Amino acid sequence: MGFEFEQHIKEKVVLVGVVTQIQTEQKVTEYLDELEFLALTAGAQTLKRFTQKLEKPNPKTFIGKGKLEEVQLFAKANDVDTIIFDDELSPSQLRNIEGLLDCKILDRTNLILDIFAGRAKTSYAVTQVELAQYQYLLPRLTRMWTHLQKQKGGIGMKGPGETEIETDRRIIREKISLLKEKLKTIDKQMATQRKNRGKMVRVALVGYTNVGKSTIMNALSKSDVLAENKLFATLDTTVRKVVVENLPFLLSDTVGFIRKLPTQLVESFKSTLDEVREADLLLHIVDISHESFEDHIDSVNKILEEIDASDKPCVMIFNKVDKYTYIPKEEDDLTPVTRENLSLDHWKQTWMSKENQRSIFISATDKEDMQSLRADLYTIIADIHKIRYPFNHFLY
Repeated sequence: MGFEFEQHIKEKVVLVGVVTQIQTEQKVTEYLDELEFLALTAGAQTLKRFTQKLEKPNPKTFIGKGKLEEVQLFAKANDVDTIIFDDELSPSQLRNIEGLLDCKILDRTNLILDIFAGRAKTSYAVTQVELAQYQYLLPRLTRMWTHLQKQKGGIGMKGPGETEIETDRRIIREKISLLKEKLKTIDKQMATQRKNRGKMVRVALVGYTNVGKSTIMNALSKSDVLAENKLFATLDTTVRKVVVENLPFLLSDTVGFIRKLPTQLVESFKSTLDEVREADLLLHIVDISHESFEDHIDSVNKILEEIDASDKPCVMIFNKVDKYTYIPKEEDDLTPVTRENLSLDHWKQTWMSKENQRSIFISATDKEDMQSLRADLYTIIADIHKIRYPFNHFLY
């Protein structure tokens, strides 16, 4: 597909973002922090960030031509391999930017697709990512052809005519149809597997990427699910049988969510998220040590709405309390209270005071309060079990 980074070579990249009326400077900094982590996950080294204040992104070149020239000069002087833009670029923006910059151009969507392609292991995940890639590629075919012509020179590449591009469009549309049919077949098989799991309450872990879902999965199920400090460490849904005291239930770990998640991925991974849609209880894991954890909560809630799972019973689990830091304000300090000045006790009172909102604070790596989590889960799941399977509460 041509999306993959060479993992053994650190590509040198620069990042580009835009400060607008909608995206403040602080927000753009947060987004670029995340984009840099995405680039690192894909195997790249970020050399510099470029930002520009505009009312809205330039419809032709995303940023102004003067800023593009500044990016070009830096890229040439520092042998930059790739320039990554922090929003999805339209096909015309890509074409125009590549006409001005002699460099590989990626946008946030392309980068995330690349990471998913590298992380997909099972046939199901590979098929889902491939479908998303083709859906991304289809409207950009003309740009892909002109970019290839620019790279390879003129001999044997006089420029594809409309016939060649239309042929490729037809091939890709047929490929998309075949991939969708393949996913339907796998979906039916997985639906049958879910039906055959017996009378057990089903619990799904959801949350932003890299919040510790797999670590919690391992701690509760005593299994060995991949858990590492990278974005999208888990793509395939993992399901384990867990027993707390005498109560068995099924626990599933799903792909992490992220801000600006490509529409193509949300669509192609909706079937993977059936585990979430069909769960009796959601455990929404939050990295409370992250400065933007409230934004992360909002992003996850929006995606839960998109997949019709926002009405599920949900427990908020605030993880990584061991990494939470704050700076207490001096008594005579009259400046407004900020996120950095709020203690963990403050957040506990805030979240626990919400109606119908159960919240638990833990550290999965340090095993802090994991016994309390198990005890709370036992109570919640036992109540669900009595309602779902009223003739099978000999367990209690």
